[in-house]
Amino acid sequence: MALSKRKLIPRDISWLSFNGRVLQEAADPTVPLQARIRFLGIFSNNLDEFFRVRVATLKRMNQYGAKAKTHHEDKPNEILEEIQMTVLNQQSEFNRIWEGILRELNEQNIFLVTEKNLTKEQAEFVRAFYDEEVSANVIPLMIESIPDFPYLRDKSIYLGVVMWKKESALKRKYAVIEVPTRFNDRFVLLPSPDKSKHIILLEDIIRFNLPQIFSFFGYDQYQSNIFKVTRDAEIDIDNDISTTLIQKLEKGLKNRRKGKPVRFVYDKEMEPGFLEYIIRRLNLTKRDNLIPGGRIHNFRHFTEFPNQVFEKQTVNRKPFDHPLLANRRTTDVVLERDVMLHFPYHSFNPLIDLLRESAIDPDVIAIKITCYRVASHSKIINALINAVRNGKQVTVMLEIKARFDEEANLAWKERLEDEGVKVLIGIPNMKVHSKICLIRKRVQDRIIHYGFVSTGNLNESTAKFYADHCLLTSNRTIMSDINRIFNYIEHYKAGTHFLKACDTILPSPGIARKGLLKLIEAEVKAARKGKTGMIIAKMNSLSDEGMIDALTAAAKEGVVIKLIIRGIFCMMSQQEKFKEPITSVSIVDEYLEHARVWIFHNGGKEKVYISSADWMTRNLDHRVEASCPVLDHRIKQELIDIINIQLQDNVKARTLDNELSNEYIHLENHPPIRSQVETYNYLHNKISIEVENSSD
Repeated sequence: MALSKRKLIPRDISWLSFNGRVLQEAADPTVPLQARIRFLGIFSNNLDEFFRVRVATLKRMNQYGAKAKTHHEDKPNEILEEIQMTVLNQQSEFNRIWEGILRELNEQNIFLVTEKNLTKEQAEFVRAFYDEEVSANVIPLMIESIPDFPYLRDKSIYLGVVMWKKESALKRKYAVIEVPTRFNDRFVLLPSPDKSKHIILLEDIIRFNLPQIFSFFGYDQYQSNIFKVTRDAEIDIDNDISTTLIQKLEKGLKNRRKGKPVRFVYDKEMEPGFLEYIIRRLNLTKRDNLIPGGRIHNFRHFTEFPNQVFEKQTVNRKPFDHPLLANRRTTDVVLERDVMLHFPYHSFNPLIDLLRESAIDPDVIAIKITCYRVASHSKIINALINAVRNGKQVTVMLEIKARFDEEANLAWKERLEDEGVKVLIGIPNMKVHSKICLIRKRVQDRIIHYGFVSTGNLNESTAKFYADHCLLTSNRTIMSDINRIFNYIEHYKAGTHFLKACDTILPSPGIARKGLLKLIEAEVKAARKGKTGMIIAKMNSLSDEGMIDALTAAAKEGVVIKLIIRGIFCMMSQQEKFKEPITSVSIVDEYLEHARVWIFHNGGKEKVYISSADWMTRNLDHRVEASCPVLDHRIKQELIDIINIQLQDNVKARTLDNELSNEYIHLENHPPIRSQVETYNYLHNKISIEVENSSD
């Protein structure tokens, strides 16, 4: 179905359009070569996850029929066919970009060599490297001799090996080798001639050593090609009430490893007999996304391409300290006034400092915090453990159902509980996605609360490249609402009365939706009276049909609507019935735009919110989220300024139109504005101003 004839753009087609924007970054010659390679890796990793989750879901919907249909996914089979066509087109573009990048690497004397073009010295190195570093991790499987076809791991790549003797080419033997990227680096630097850098991939090291690996059989001819299988990654949580959630998750994680294949990607040069054999043994059909590709797969590893081979290194803008927190305890500042951290421009350290200071503060009684995805070596967790060792009451809401972080979160749960932390593991049929913290402190004869509300995860690793906002505050009304949200999380069986009692924060489930619709309607009423009605909303995804209908109705009444949506965008934003055309853009650049910010004109007295929630049905109705008003007038203006900078972007912004064209916004006779660079400069230039204002 043509997009223009649909009421809404299908969520999954829109997501593929977003990944197309990532691919555009890999193709952009103005982007440094290292970064372009990294964008290819991001594109590949995104696509893998898309098949594991979304394609797997659509296949289930198709299998279950009418009972599984939802709003704009009511024809899953049509969408699956459209996905197949789009992915094949994107794969072709991916291959074209990669070929161009290879040429540019060669121009810089960087060569990705294969097992077929090694020098004598390199061949000796590869032989020795395989024996010393790789051989112990290689387990060849003679698949024709195994009655039950071996399990093929989801995130791995495999070498399909065909062997024969030159004098009897028809007698061929098949084998499969998992490339051990879990144990060895994918990229290996080779001894190289002067002024050049040679790199070989791990699978090519194995290819070179195939005669040694299979020497027992006496074959002298080998053909080997890479392939991979993507599996259904959804975890089915059954309703057996006698089984704990932890047990169900552990069982689900084991089952995930054996999920049904939803995609088979292979080297288009693969020997036809082997290809037919492997497809048959995997019980795949033409409807199972069989995707021919090039020699290399699992480009997600290319996010770790060795930077040391480049003479000219990419200069990354380093995070800087928030001026109000320089040379002062974070706690002391937050008890005086609100502070907004903008990651990755500002350093993440103040969040860790706030928890560390609380951990050793004798007047702090308790800490409550939500954790969705934390770093693998989390300083946040370490600070919380230090707090409980210092006698504080520490409660951690650890969302163990965070997709693909389930195993890590189960491990964190065990460690935290061993240290004496009270760990909450979520609410049935709902995820706790809010990013909030409450610290309770005794000051003389009274109890005060302070903490933070964030749009992003409490993860010091991703905070280096995820663009988010975090409000540090001791505001009594905000902290009272955060306390109510924690009361709901701890006593959810009692109902949602704690959430309904919130005065300033708009919480999910349910209440944020009603609050947003009320705010939108206020702008509609203003427009009907001939006054300014305006809504500016930035988020990752906009797919909820009710919210899209409300924005559509507002645009028809003359409300000015400006949208910045990084990923999924299901709205038909170009309609003749709109009194004011909707501005809808997506920014894809060095940092991942992860923040959610909503601005309502409100008669010139803007209401500004930061949130952990996108305008998706799951966020508004099936997750615990916190959408917090920004009450400090200086911070409010700062956020408005940053959003306006993004709306002026004419370098990395694309128009989100009804046809998903992903056209860059280039304005003639206008100076180039790259919003992430301009935001960095804006915040950096505010340092002296902020310090001045802090003395007001």
